[in-house]
Amino acid sequence: MAERADVVIAGARCAGAAVAATLAAAGRRVIAVDPARFPATTVSTHLLFAGGVAELARIGALDRVAKIGAPRLSRAFIGGPGHAAAGTYTPVDGIDYGLCVRRAPLDEALAETALEAGAEIRQGHRVTGLIWENGRAAGVRVRDQSTQGSQEYEIRARLVVGADGRRSTVARLAGAERPRIAHANGRACYYAYYDDPHDGWRTTAAMWLTGRELGNAFPCDAGLTLVLLMPPVERAADFRGNLEAEFDRTVGLVPGLAERLEGCARQTRIVSSAEHPSYFRRSAGPGWALVGDAGHFKDPVTAQGIRDAVRFGRLLGERVADVLDDPAALDRATRAWERTRDAQCVHTYHWTNLLGRGDGLAHVQFELLRALTEGPDGVRRVLDVYSRLRDPRETLALPGLLKATARALLGGAGGRAAIARASGEALAELAGHRSEARRLLAGGPPPARTRQR
Repeated sequence: MAERADVVIAGARCAGAAVAATLAAAGRRVIAVDPARFPATTVSTHLLFAGGVAELARIGALDRVAKIGAPRLSRAFIGGPGHAAAGTYTPVDGIDYGLCVRRAPLDEALAETALEAGAEIRQGHRVTGLIWENGRAAGVRVRDQSTQGSQEYEIRARLVVGADGRRSTVARLAGAERPRIAHANGRACYYAYYDDPHDGWRTTAAMWLTGRELGNAFPCDAGLTLVLLMPPVERAADFRGNLEAEFDRTVGLVPGLAERLEGCARQTRIVSSAEHPSYFRRSAGPGWALVGDAGHFKDPVTAQGIRDAVRFGRLLGERVADVLDDPAALDRATRAWERTRDAQCVHTYHWTNLLGRGDGLAHVQFELLRALTEGPDGVRRVLDVYSRLRDPRETLALPGLLKATARALLGGAGGRAAIARASGEALAELAGHRSEARRLLAGGPPPARTRQR
């Protein structure tokens, strides 16, 4: 006979654990299954700004995460040719620091938080199918891979939640895999962990933009620092030839990062992601919902993924906890949750896509960052956008963009024609944001194909 639960969740990492912890704390029976056995890593750049750390606190996970030992990143640094600026955070719920915690211990801590709240977490179990009754998702089929010779069983539930990432099985089986809006990434990602003897940098998350190259250094747990390179996506071919040599060469193309890493040594293999388009999927239907990357993914260039996974996992749990026994009310609640998520994320999504361009617009981005971070509170104003305290459209106001474009053209370092062409495309993209956001929030159908740059 099939087991029964109020909610079954495919995936027990950031988003799934947040849903599970919230609903279990509300007294609901929750089963979350995950093919991994924790601690287990996943491809992720895992930086949290102050607003993201506050989300960990809201699900009751921060004390457990703090014990992992990542330093509090109370300062942020933004640098490039002839420019360096540093600043601190506006507190969010009293939290005035960021964190960079490797995913294996972070996800284990979040799963333990859900367990402590009363959820059941089954590791080494994978959702393989959905059970439908009268047009509603009514449960899942699961394969238990944790013992010798896999076994299959069913879990019936009032709500099925897909928290199973970009390649979500639940999204595919619910017919929601095709995005409603999507944008190709303009930068690739390559990262590794370095030992870090520089105590003076251990509380600073740093970013350097040099020409079209973007490099980052984020101190994390175990005395390591995450070094993240985000070159223009067309340079992925260079990395395919000799990954380690090209990684080291690219560090040298960003002088500020190279200086930061003097005396450090790479301790791990290099993780890569060359293709990771951004999207919104339809994320609520009869008896099912998609959270985290299963329903919405933003380019990692602005490091918003974990924050949004935890936040909207929690908000889904809060929205449905009292209506799980009423199918009509439950469906209204999941649709309302989806509209809330889209409204709170769509402008950050568009801002992220513009910052993620690795073409000639990078020179405009640098001039814009230079202007935004001038003055004693300049970096804080930028951090307020990353912490989701300030509307990102303020940083993309047309007068500021035009001034930054003019300065980039005067400098001419990246080729005036390339800068002008990329700036024109970006302005056209900005003009289209309003109509695209309107279509998303109105629940319009997905486009014929992914927009390409």
